[in-house]
Amino acid sequence: MDGFNLYYGARGLCGRGTPGWRWLDLRGLATDLIGRRTSWPGAQVERVIYCTARIDGAANPSGHADQDVYLKALVAAGSVDHIEYGTYVARVKTAPLAVKDPQGRPRLVGPAWPVMVQDGHGGPVSGAVFMVSYANREEKGSDVNVAAHLLIDVLGGAVDGALVISNDSDLRFPAEQARLHVPVGVVNPSRNYLAGDLRGVATAGAGRHWWARLTATDLKNHQLPDPVGKYRRPQGW
Repeated sequence: MDGFNLYYGARGLCGRGTPGWRWLDLRGLATDLIGRRTSWPGAQVERVIYCTARIDGAANPSGHADQDVYLKALVAAGSVDHIEYGTYVARVKTAPLAVKDPQGRPRLVGPAWPVMVQDGHGGPVSGAVFMVSYANREEKGSDVNVAAHLLIDVLGGAVDGALVISNDSDLRFPAEQARLHVPVGVVNPSRNYLAGDLRGVATAGAGRHWWARLTATDLKNHQLPDPVGKYRRPQGW
């Protein structure tokens, strides 16, 4: 499971300020997803690998503390078998100023009243582009870690099928290779369309492949107990 992709997809489905979805039982969710597949009769979840990165405690102490409780609760509940960590990287980036068009694609912002650009003679520069610098924090490594664990488990014969929860198109090649050997289910955790690179043919390779999309109900119906041992659901979760 791609933790970064899953979190932001789930937030889009349920709402950032809405409680009741973050305390997610990953094993329970995966068990339910494969249990719905008539083409996978009797399938059981053997290994749950969660690929994520720790939030920077200096930049976001409350987020770091809440995430730490959740990660410990996942282990204590047996909801994961292994957590593979990537990293968060903070950089200053520069890009053209843009807004979203109706399809959510970037549309560059040009000069228009009340903000105009003039040349040295006072004439308007209609084709000017506004450049901005911004703080960018991005998670690095989860997609690579998902790909590595997928191929290690499949090629090593540790699993008879694989479930991938992500909508990251960077997983195209490992997913294609995995499908040659075992049935693969790909679950899109967001309200967006499935990434084109993750699509395929159900009968290719080993066959019995499938694709699905999570819903807000899926997330809210598969929550960890509260508490899990000494770990309690953070407030607002």
